[in-house]
Amino acid sequence: MYKAAIFDMDGTILDTLSDLCNAINYSFEKAGHKHDFTIDETKTLFGSGVDVAIKRGLAMEMGFTEDDLLSIGTDHECSKIKTDSSELSKIKAIYKPYYEENCAIKTGPFPGINNVVENLRKAGIKTAVVSNKPNEAVLKLCETHFKNLFDVSIGEMEGVARKPAKDMTLKAIESLNVSESETVYIGDSEIDILTAKNAGLNCICVDWGFRSSDFLIRNNATVIVSDAMELFNEITK
Repeated sequence: MYKAAIFDMDGTILDTLSDLCNAINYSFEKAGHKHDFTIDETKTLFGSGVDVAIKRGLAMEMGFTEDDLLSIGTDHECSKIKTDSSELSKIKAIYKPYYEENCAIKTGPFPGINNVVENLRKAGIKTAVVSNKPNEAVLKLCETHFKNLFDVSIGEMEGVARKPAKDMTLKAIESLNVSESETVYIGDSEIDILTAKNAGLNCICVDWGFRSSDFLIRNNATVIVSDAMELFNEITK
């Protein structure tokens, strides 16, 4: 049994899609861009932080394929995608305060997640959240939906490389005072699989989030669970 469990946020413990979709459409509309992103399109945009989401949105507006979009923010980013850095900054300046203010309107925990975290803590397992969401939003959402359930909550912040870099995750491990071998990482995307690998952690993927089981398997997922009880059993076995 592990001594610590580190959770991704969007698509793993929280269903944030509606609020993300609303915020990305609001900020793109205010900046004079495409602003009819669907829920499914929003799944493609997010996973690697707001900068990547905005760049993917602009690339989607230009007609790039889903594979091209998902390459953004990775080491094999499509070289044909050129976006204006000033537009990125303009949209981000609209998005961040709007999302921070409106991040908890339709957002809520996935079924059974609160019980999973509560029971992990009862079993003596430490818990953390590591997310590419802005740190302010992570703290607000944890306070709203998971009050006192996580020992550590870390979002994107200056000076700490975002996932899939290992920095945020290792920061959480240090704060939890556990070792990598004692810790498991839980997420819903290819970014989470890479994050776990880069941090030297075992990874459990959930299939109720932003990526399908087939996609996760193609991206080297080794353990995939489909409900909260299965997740708890996998962590504590």
